Amino acid sequence: MRLGVNVPNFGPGTGPGILRQWARTVEGLGFDLLMVSDHVVITPDVGEQYPAPFYEPFTTLAWLAGVTERVRLGTTVLIVPYRNPLLVARMAANLDDLSGGRLVLGTGVGWAREEFAALGVPFERRGAITDEYLQTIRAAWEHTADYRADRIPFWIGGNSDAALRRAVRLGDAWHPLRFTLPWLRDALERLNAVADEHGRPVPAFQPRILLRLTPAPVTGPDRRAGEGTLDQVADDLEQLRLLGADTVLLDPFNGDPDETLRPNDAWRDLAAVAALDIAGS
Repeated sequence: MRLGVNVPNFGPGTGPGILRQWARTVEGLGFDLLMVSDHVVITPDVGEQYPAPFYEPFTTLAWLAGVTERVRLGTTVLIVPYRNPLLVARMAANLDDLSGGRLVLGTGVGWAREEFAALGVPFERRGAITDEYLQTIRAAWEHTADYRADRIPFWIGGNSDAALRRAVRLGDAWHPLRFTLPWLRDALERLNAVADEHGRPVPAFQPRILLRLTPAPVTGPDRRAGEGTLDQVADDLEQLRLLGADTVLLDPFNGDPDETLRPNDAWRDLAAVAALDIAGS
């Protein structure tokens, strides 16, 4: 099982130099994948959680492709309704080509109603628009030879039943975000049922989990995967491996934008997880 890192591309501590340090740290620790998030307009509902500066994902990943050599690069998640799908197809294919085939395109429908309004995109139709645009992107890759993007995997993000259906119909993998393990086991049963219903193979399972190391164990039914002592996190990763996860993305951002001013805290926790040698277990 491979491990990746969700790198904060937002907040008061974020800038070109820190992003470069993040990328080199992630690659240097041996992680397989580096992903960043997506917002276009920092409306009040976005800025409350993810304040400016917020670096646009394709631009950021192009920059990071030039300062790394091995690590895969991706979005967790690109908000599909925000951009013309033919533009996304072109940018993704070019980024994949320029990075040597390292792109993973994680996608989602979005949640920030004010940002949708600012972009002139109908919030209530975001699911239908996402489905249409994903099909358009795939068709552009398949019918335009110079895109050279047949190898770019689609990860379908989201924890809703609609996301499960979208992953089965349109994705290469399902990419659930921050969850408890009991919830996940139930969701994987639903994913299998949806695949059977549509007569399609079950998509791969590539989750994103919290990374919050604590000195004492975290207990209770609301404990999310990746939260607790290093032993608890190691056990969570083993459980995810047994459930079929091929890649697990670690998200060290715990909700306070000022964390971006202290990246060494996250790097310390990531180094502790990297030392577990999960990939070799």
